[in-house]
Amino acid sequence: MLSKNKQKFILSLNRKKIREQNELFVAEGHKLVSDLLSSKCLTSIIIGTSQWLDANKALIPGNCEVIESKHDEIKKVSALKSPPDVIAVFKQQKVELDIKQLNDQLCIFLDEVQDPGNLGTIVRLADWFGIKTIICSSNCADIYNPKTIQSTMGAISRVNVHYSDSSDFLSSYSQLGLPVYGTFLDGDNLYNKELSSKGLIIMGNEGKGISKEVEQFINQRLYIPPFPANEPTSESLNVSVATAITCAEFRRQNN
Repeated sequence: MLSKNKQKFILSLNRKKIREQNELFVAEGHKLVSDLLSSKCLTSIIIGTSQWLDANKALIPGNCEVIESKHDEIKKVSALKSPPDVIAVFKQQKVELDIKQLNDQLCIFLDEVQDPGNLGTIVRLADWFGIKTIICSSNCADIYNPKTIQSTMGAISRVNVHYSDSSDFLSSYSQLGLPVYGTFLDGDNLYNKELSSKGLIIMGNEGKGISKEVEQFINQRLYIPPFPANEPTSESLNVSVATAITCAEFRRQNN
């Protein structure tokens, strides 16, 4: 049974301050929870129906708290429209950022991306395209926001997400001598540009794009062209869509 105190605690993890204090985050639903249980993520609490717990005994670690609950109880702590069969609380992953280790990788830097759904989708895209490291500016959305976690669809267990002051990180990264890419309306056509298998792809804020503070570190300006050219079109692309297009072309050229 899910006690009122436990319900209160689970709901409190919707707040960033409480998540940070406890170094925990919440995941909901069979697919997401199963992926995280099968990964390196450490589990603190599992709240599931008797049917789910019976069917997934092999996934459940022996050192976590397991609470059998009914759907009505799970609904009280769920952020989803339809209550899932399982909700789990996991330990936040703490991986130290070593810039020297980025020397042979293609990485993503996110400049003030505010929407949790966009951030989660970009983590999922990075996982799909084999990008293992994302660096977020310190004012990006929180990777452990429940909406972000749901949007990653488990990719958070395979992609390392770090937060850093933009200038501090980019100043250090520039010393690696690798290309730093960003998308602009006056950039070179993405499909005509020779792209490196190593370097940093910078994606900007949903409304403002890449900030002036970050732009000074970019040495390769890219442009995603609309089709057909020179005809009226949307003003811009969603940042997660633009990330998908950009990463796809990088991987196509360096397959």
